[in-house]
Amino acid sequence: MRKLIAATFALAFACGGALAQSQQAPTLRIVSEDGNRLPSELMYGNTKVKPLRLRPGTNQPITIDDSDFFVQEQYVDFLSRFPDASGFQFWQNEINQCGANAACVEVKRINTSGAFFLSIEFQNTGYFVYKTYKAAFGDLPGKPVPVRRENFMPETRSIANGIIVGQGNWQQQLDANKNAYVLSFVQRSDFQAAHGSQDATAYVNSLFSNAGVSPTAQEQQAAITAFGAGDTAGRAAALRSVSDSQTLQQSEFNKAFVLLQYFGYLKRNPDEGPDTNFNGYSFWLSKLNQFGGDFVQAEMVKAFINSTEYRGRF
Repeated sequence: MRKLIAATFALAFACGGALAQSQQAPTLRIVSEDGNRLPSELMYGNTKVKPLRLRPGTNQPITIDDSDFFVQEQYVDFLSRFPDASGFQFWQNEINQCGANAACVEVKRINTSGAFFLSIEFQNTGYFVYKTYKAAFGDLPGKPVPVRRENFMPETRSIANGIIVGQGNWQQQLDANKNAYVLSFVQRSDFQAAHGSQDATAYVNSLFSNAGVSPTAQEQQAAITAFGAGDTAGRAAALRSVSDSQTLQQSEFNKAFVLLQYFGYLKRNPDEGPDTNFNGYSFWLSKLNQFGGDFVQAEMVKAFINSTEYRGRF
């Protein structure tokens, strides 16, 4: 699959006159979010340059309409990794079975992409990060979301590191990664300032209150029990207990789904780029809620993967 990332870059620059002696030509550089482990952006100065991707040994361009490249991008954008062979083949087959039936292909692409947010892997990595921020601090001041993309992405990758669901000891590794994440989280200065002096009951009540949910008696007691003596490990365990609670899972599901349309497909926050506010986010959240969380009926995933902004990335 990595060979799909290989690209031939064709750049043409028109010179409109001699550069002033004090000026320097922009430099061509590669910008990566993940230490060159995942596909990078090609920049000419501050301008993003679109690469010409060719299939190895041919002059045939690779586009986001190709099933193999489309599937690969779902792994990269939502699971922060390249595809494993079996998963890559499975999702390609889901789309390719349509043959030349364009309507079928569109439906399969929508369902395939939506499945990555719903996957066990993402729910326990990216969505876990989202819920942890929600429980720790509630929504950001003046915004309807608890986390920004610049925090979300590297922290999601830290939990996802080494995880491929169904392979090896993935469950034990995932459990260890989540524990390490919350252990680090409760030692942050902002978390300490908000929760450092609280006893078990106040701590747990505060986390559920920040999350905006009323826990079941069992969920509240489980978090208090996890708190134990209130040392760092106990506070981390209680935070994880709240973040993993079914009540919080259900309450924030649609909100997180909409936010990840921006983080994953558009690689930005909802109030950045062509948007200056959360009107677009609010529109899609309202529509998703209207259809009971059914992203197909709401046409949400369809709109994002067909958008000029998303397709313009490739």
